Formats: sequence, C-alpha cells, structure tokens
Amino acid sequence: MRDILPADKARRERVLSVIRARYRAHGFDEIETPVVEDYDRLHAGIGGDNEKLSYNILRRGLDADAIRAAADDPAALSDLGLRYDLTVPLARFYASNRGQLPTVFRSIQIGPVWRAERPQKGRYRQFVQCDIDIMGDDSSRAEAELMVASLDAVDALGLEGATVRINDRRVLDWMLDSFGFTAEERPGVLITIDKLDKIGPEGVAAELRERSASTAAADAFDAFLRRPQTMEYTPFGERQIRKALPDGAPTELVEHLVGIGEAVAAGRGQSDIPLVFDPFLVRGMGYYTGTIFELAHPSVGYSLGGGGRYDGMIGRFLGQQVPAVGFSLGFERLVDLIADEADATAQAVVLIHDADVAVHELVRHKAALIAGGARVRLERRTKNVKALLERSAADGYTAFATVSAGAGELELKPLS
Repeated sequence: MRDILPADKARRERVLSVIRARYRAHGFDEIETPVVEDYDRLHAGIGGDNEKLSYNILRRGLDADAIRAAADDPAALSDLGLRYDLTVPLARFYASNRGQLPTVFRSIQIGPVWRAERPQKGRYRQFVQCDIDIMGDDSSRAEAELMVASLDAVDALGLEGATVRINDRRVLDWMLDSFGFTAEERPGVLITIDKLDKIGPEGVAAELRERSASTAAADAFDAFLRRPQTMEYTPFGERQIRKALPDGAPTELVEHLVGIGEAVAAGRGQSDIPLVFDPFLVRGMGYYTGTIFELAHPSVGYSLGGGGRYDGMIGRFLGQQVPAVGFSLGFERLVDLIADEADATAQAVVLIHDADVAVHELVRHKAALIAGGARVRLERRTKNVKALLERSAADGYTAFATVSAGAGELELKPLS
C-alpha cells in the first residue's frame, strides 16, 4: 500500500478522467459500491485464488475465549471482508437494485480493491480497478461494445495500436475434451496451461504428467503443441481460429468469435480486426462461462486489462440467471505508461511574496488569477528561490510572479 504524492496523484486523476469520459461516451453509467462485503459472499468459490488473498474483518464483540475457540475457522472469526475485485460487489449490487436499473445495464465501476499479495514491482496490496460491465445482454454485441469502448479509452490515453487476445471457455472445454482430459481433471489442467508463456510447451507437458493427468491426454496435448506450423500471417477470422485449434472445432463457437471480431472492426471504423485468437488464453477466475479476453499493447510484454463473460454469477444472488460480461483495465499498469504532461487547459501560477505583504493583498492577487481560470499557490520568499521554483515546476506549475507590498499588476514569468 502506497502514499501517492501530488504530482503522481494529478497524473492518476488525468488518466481516470480520460477513461471516464470515453466510457460515458459509449453509454456506460458510473456506480459505487461499498469497499466491504459479506464474508460468505467473498468466499463463495467464485473468486479463484483471490479468495485466499482477501483481507477479513474480525467479528465485533468476540472475547478472547471466543477467538481461541474459532481460531481454526475463519468464517467463525470474520463476517465481513475488504473486496478483492469489483465484479463480486457488482453482482450483489445488480441483484439488490435490479428494479431501478434498465433491462440492459452498462456500468462503470472505479475504485480501490485489496489483496494480501506478496509486494513486488507492479504488484500492490491496495490498487485501483477500472471496470465496465454489461448485464442483461446474452448476445455478442455486449462483448463487442466492451472491447470497442476499452480500445477507445486506451487510444485516448495515447497508446494506439492495442489489440485484444480472445478465447472462449467453451472452446477450452471442447479442446481439452478432444485430447481426452476428464471433466474432473480440467481445473488443474487449465492452471497448467495458463503457465504456457512462462514454462513453455515442454514444461506444460511435464507438469500435466506430474499432475497425474491421463498419459494419453497429456501426450495428445504435447503432440498438438509440437505440430508443424507455417509462419504466415493470418488475420483474425475463421481461418485463424480453426488453424489454431484441433480439427473439428464446433462451428457455432467459431462463428461466435468471428462475429465479435467483425463487430469490433465495425465499431472501430477499420477493416483490420484488432483481435488475435489465442486458444491457450485461460484467465484464472473461476466464474467465467464464455468469451474471455486480454488487452495487449506492443510496448509491453504483459496484459493491460482483461475480462470475460460470467453468466452464472448474478444468479447466485438473484435466484435467476442474468447474462453478464465485463472488461477491467489494468489502471496501475496504464498509469506507468502514460507520459506526465502538464495540464494545458489552465495556467498554474506560484505567487512568491515578501514577508511584509498584507494578507488582504495576497488574497486579492490570488482571487484575480483564479477568476481568470488559473491555479494559484502562495509561497513565502525563501533564501533559496531557485529550489522553490524547481519544486513548484515538479508539482506542475507553469509560471510564477513575485509580490511586493503595494504591488500593482503582477508580471507572470514562465517556469522553465
């Protein structure tokens, strides 16, 4: 968990304002949910490994004897917890407020989440998530809207050229079934496949055999990974998808993915489809039921966001099934890639004043500049004025003026 200094906070808010503006332009509405949710909801088996990383809140009123008696039972010790993502709270929100929402609801949710991670570069215990979700639409239009809006937001941040890696959990299930993996084996097999980028085909094949997966299935998967492939470029479409899968892929699933690509291209106003089919894209959350995707950019080797369809989650809270799909931008990663630019819409001025300048004079000068649209900071003159100016420039100020007692019109000078 970190303190955010003023210059960093200003940059974060600029990035958020761009994202919010683009998402609102695409018809999404912002909501807010509490940072605390019921323990049972956060540990309902739908959050994957994140459930193990959640921060739990001790029940009120427990004495020492009660704590000792429940020491081995987290559910007895805690009844609340800090949210580890924004999707579980959104499902609860929708179930609680459905009567006041449109049939197809497009939400924006931006806020901090908490996970008991092992701190390291780029991985924090408190971080901001930036989500858009569509509930009530089971068509591929929902996926296309999410991708177009997210690509638009990334473009607006100056990161043109982003693409979306896409797969479908149903395609994964079909592929594993075609290799001979049983339904019971699939969760563990998916965990291993998700490591393909890190440990390579040989590592995946070896780990599948160590997991006691059936030898024939592991061999079939290994042979598929080692199959001869041409290096020709194949744009997103039916040929690319079928080429990346074993023979006999279900036509309806292939057509579903092709349709999403065509819709995204139309929404982007371009002939090239900014999607890449990845048959080994897994995404670890256990609640995904259909399409899954990740945002990629050529400047970095890691994803900048992702999401998928989770049609089964809301029904757990509502008692009836509601289709839902979401896309989460990796806000912390995006912020690190955005250039630190001064706000060009308003002048930022530092007024350096002598100690004998009357307060009413300082306030009058400051008010006049603010009325003209400037941002203004008052600073008493120090012995080292150069250091004061350098600090002000680092804080985003663009001009300064000196104020003496009885001064008339101020002369603004650039801070550069």
